[in-house]
Amino acid sequence: MKVDVVIIGGGASGLWLLDELSRLGYAVLLLEAFELGKGQTVASQGIIHGGLKYMLGGLPTRSAREIRNMPSLWRDCLRGVGSPDLRNTRVRAQYCHLWRTGAAQSRFGMWAASLFLRTPPKTLRTEDRPAPLANCPGVVARIEEPVIAPMALMADLLQQHRPRILRFDLDRGMAFSLDGPGQVRTIELIDPDSSSDTKLTLQAGAIVLTAGVGNARLRTMAGLTTAAMQRRPLHMVMLRGDLPELNGHCIDGAKTRATITSDVDSSGRRVWQVGGQLAEAGVAFDEGTLLDRAKSELQVVLPEVDLRHVEWSTYRVDRAEVSTKYGMRPSTAQLLHEGNVLTAWPTKLALVPQLVRKIRARLSPPQSVAPIDFSSLVDWPRPQVAVPPWEQPQEWRQLNS
Repeated sequence: MKVDVVIIGGGASGLWLLDELSRLGYAVLLLEAFELGKGQTVASQGIIHGGLKYMLGGLPTRSAREIRNMPSLWRDCLRGVGSPDLRNTRVRAQYCHLWRTGAAQSRFGMWAASLFLRTPPKTLRTEDRPAPLANCPGVVARIEEPVIAPMALMADLLQQHRPRILRFDLDRGMAFSLDGPGQVRTIELIDPDSSSDTKLTLQAGAIVLTAGVGNARLRTMAGLTTAAMQRRPLHMVMLRGDLPELNGHCIDGAKTRATITSDVDSSGRRVWQVGGQLAEAGVAFDEGTLLDRAKSELQVVLPEVDLRHVEWSTYRVDRAEVSTKYGMRPSTAQLLHEGNVLTAWPTKLALVPQLVRKIRARLSPPQSVAPIDFSSLVDWPRPQVAVPPWEQPQEWRQLNS
């Protein structure tokens, strides 16, 4: 089968790119070895950042400049007036809240952000604050950062493009035929559910790798070095039980002390994901140590919230990115183009549209004169959407007072 583009990796970047290219008339398929969103996408907190967290030092960084238009772009898609059409993607919250410690640098960073951001933070009256922040001694603000459910984003795009999305077995069901490093002549797939080893051979003008951490293995298969990418780990905290709804950031100086997002699990319990500086520092700790620190930290940043009857757990996730000096976070979405292989990293969920624009600019116009014959692929297995971290098997514990 001849196609214009093969995308390997079914997270937010791969599915957004699939939507973009199919609308532009490309003959394009997406391949996923596991579940859609497994890894970074469904493990993310779903915040569509607008740049405030990169302004806390008081000066606009390149990261802040690159990301400040993203919330409005995503909102258009969520309303169905942009592309992709994400009207069926569940929005957890239309905005986030921001509260701070008493550090002078926090106050200065918030003031500078109000001058720079497309939609500056709005200071709330006491009666308009969310319940967990009702008695916060400092300023509480609202920032126009929507929070989506990443698994709902995956399900929405799967529903729209299911015929173009195929599952494969990475260990025994994919082989590249190369003409040289980064020059993929064909991709051979074996139906992972077929006892007769049904095969599909794809000849593509371009191969786009959007598999996050999995990009390393795919680059090796394509004859490319893995030194081009890095991993930055997080150790996230989760709580579930009798919790109020809260989505937002507690800032301290130039740091995001804690970022909290809320959802509801399959048993109807409120779930919090807790990231920010706590998750960055938590990489060095085992689960027990991190949970003790998290409890102490949350009692400081949210003293009004009763945490005595909730359960706690953690999960680890690696952020896959292009390699940078000293391993720092890249300021923008990143793309490497080698031969007919493009390796893509969005850096942040919010920057997925920026990454897709960069990829599209590197692709040749559609060459296929005939549409893909999906009838020949009707029996090929499709991947499912990954479940969020709190629905995965793991230990939950109560912490002593």
